[in-house]
Amino acid sequence: MGTGSSRHFDSSAHGSGEEKDDHGGGQLYVSLKMENYNLKGDLVPHVYGSVPLVGSWDTSKALPLERESTSMWELSFVVPPNHETLDFKFLLKPKDNNVPCIEEEGINRQFMGGTLQGVARLAVFNLTPDEILEYRVNIKTNRVSPFDLAASWRAYQENLEPSTVRGIPDVSINSLPEGVENQNGSSASLDLDLEQYLVPAPVTSVVYAANLTETPRSLKRGGTGVFSNAETSTKDSGVSVDRPATIKEMEVAIPDPPKLYHPPGMVESKSVGTISPSQRQESHRGIFVDRGVGSPRLVRSASAATLTTGTKRDPGAKMPAAAGAVAAAAIADQMLGPKEDMHLAIVLVGLPARGKTFTAAKLTRYLRWLGHNTKHFNVGKYRRLKHGTNQTADFFRGDNPEGMEARNEVAALAMDDMTAWMQEGGQVGIFDATNSTSERRNMLMKMAEGKCKIIFLETICNDRQIIERNIRLKIQQSPDYSEEPDFEAGYQDFKRRLDNYEKIYEPVNEGSYIKMIDMVSGHGGQIQVNNISGYLPGRIVFFLVNTHLTPRPILLTRHGESRDNVRARIGGDTVLSGNGELYAKKLTNFVEKRLKNERAASIWTSTLQRTILTANQIAGFPKIQWRALDEINAGVCDGMTYEEIKKNMPEEYESRKKDKLRYRYPRGESYLDVIQRLEPVIIELERQRAPVVVVSHQAVLRALYAYFADRPLQEIPLMEMPLHTIIEIQMGVTGVQEKRYKLMD
Repeated sequence: MGTGSSRHFDSSAHGSGEEKDDHGGGQLYVSLKMENYNLKGDLVPHVYGSVPLVGSWDTSKALPLERESTSMWELSFVVPPNHETLDFKFLLKPKDNNVPCIEEEGINRQFMGGTLQGVARLAVFNLTPDEILEYRVNIKTNRVSPFDLAASWRAYQENLEPSTVRGIPDVSINSLPEGVENQNGSSASLDLDLEQYLVPAPVTSVVYAANLTETPRSLKRGGTGVFSNAETSTKDSGVSVDRPATIKEMEVAIPDPPKLYHPPGMVESKSVGTISPSQRQESHRGIFVDRGVGSPRLVRSASAATLTTGTKRDPGAKMPAAAGAVAAAAIADQMLGPKEDMHLAIVLVGLPARGKTFTAAKLTRYLRWLGHNTKHFNVGKYRRLKHGTNQTADFFRGDNPEGMEARNEVAALAMDDMTAWMQEGGQVGIFDATNSTSERRNMLMKMAEGKCKIIFLETICNDRQIIERNIRLKIQQSPDYSEEPDFEAGYQDFKRRLDNYEKIYEPVNEGSYIKMIDMVSGHGGQIQVNNISGYLPGRIVFFLVNTHLTPRPILLTRHGESRDNVRARIGGDTVLSGNGELYAKKLTNFVEKRLKNERAASIWTSTLQRTILTANQIAGFPKIQWRALDEINAGVCDGMTYEEIKKNMPEEYESRKKDKLRYRYPRGESYLDVIQRLEPVIIELERQRAPVVVVSHQAVLRALYAYFADRPLQEIPLMEMPLHTIIEIQMGVTGVQEKRYKLMD
């Protein structure tokens, strides 16, 4: 049995009759609740007994409990300091009639000094000799000051809600007999068959990541130029699907690269900054770039290029749709950096089956979510559209001049498309190819001169099991083997292709680069950075430090329905309604079944009580409160309905209606502000290797979901995020998949 927040009296303390604890004039606030899902006619729960409840045991003077929800009844009252011992019982009768009147079975209940005395029990009523009705009884107590009571009463009068005193945690006294309910108080009737609650989710079928990348510009222009009309890329639910291409002559000017190319202002250096999640590293020459949640220290090489001052910003350059530090840093980079630094090219380097395309897709999604105009250019897609999907391993031999020329041609075409897109306002291009030789990489740097800044991103993996897994996924998903019915034949061909690349592979040692060494497992590894400077490159490195491919689910859900939801008021910090409390029980049951074998899982909530109460009954997992997960701050509009805003603040109402993404409530936040404060949450979700349950709010979950689903920023304020629904995001080597469970209407 629990104990209340009040203290027992001890008349022998210090030999006097004084109280052991000074309540500072506080009074005992008591809330009686009764719950039953099988109501009978017009019978209403009542309570009667000694002072201060009624003052007599006359059933006609019994106090009715007020209906809080379809199944819950409540009566709240304040106990004066001189009457902290109560004798009472429950009874059932019509609200305006004393007949019939059915008293609960058993002895009187006694409440003393904040504690329910005796054996905990249900309230049992004998309706007929053959019919028994049982109510679950719950009592909450608080020791509160008169000032808190006055504030609570004002809130009740102003908002027409049952008073709730804040500042002291409620102490639940659950009077349910042992064995009637499970450990978490969830009724047996709430047992869930998880599949029963599945509902249709937006289409998120597993698609080869390269198919979602940019289509060659000449193909977009109607098939004229380097690609034939037969080479098409159809759209189905937003997913590009490659078709076999007809070979046609293509003329692309390929610069003759020097043996080693250095962009203007670059200082040639072999000094490399290295970070390792498994060890700390200190460097007197390095600088601290960032240290977010759980991240290691990061140092960079002393060879970083110095920013040139006095360079004017291109008046036509577009700012990212971002807020706070993102926008400020973007402006600083454009004002102070060289002109080509306004555009950033992340050029992937690595052998096949090392996770380049997956890493590129993940980085693209992250940068887009932050508001940076980012596109993913996959050279393999260009090659398939130009030369078809039936190229054997011989096409990739280093001693095959025709194959080498063809691959350099499509690489140059993709680079031309990317730099042309940047000149039209693009900010970050992800150039996805093996780029396995110094000759190829120097060719790309020559093409980028004066147009964009190149950072090479090399992925190195020495884990044979991971490589083997990636090879098999490649055979299953890559369009290169879509027409190969024999898996083993495709597997052997890809192994020969990999051997051909390994013979000519040259690690990156030129230019600015980031090396990811054995990082994909999430267990150790290293990242090396050289000649990296600027806000955005720093954010990219920070993101890559925390990302990995370990499969795990992330469950997103809104809090249960709150009393402000019922009244259609925005913001606030009210408790749950009856429906919200029922959802909290169902969510508890769901999580315990879904994650029963995931003892390392954790529960994240905001600091607002409606999310804390929703997750309160979930046992066995650590609970973490994030202020970053609080609902969007509505500022002066907090607690209002949209109709009240429209009536009293018409200009604000119209401004929000025109641009919900950028609209900022007076003294409050915009959706872009929410995205900015959610970045540490995204980084930590990427870093986690165990499941996470996020219980938060509509605007916040819209922003989080947009990240995982790679949805445009403009869609975020319009996304459907219903109450009492769980969105399960499955993260792993095949990308992001989604399931939805609707536990209640």
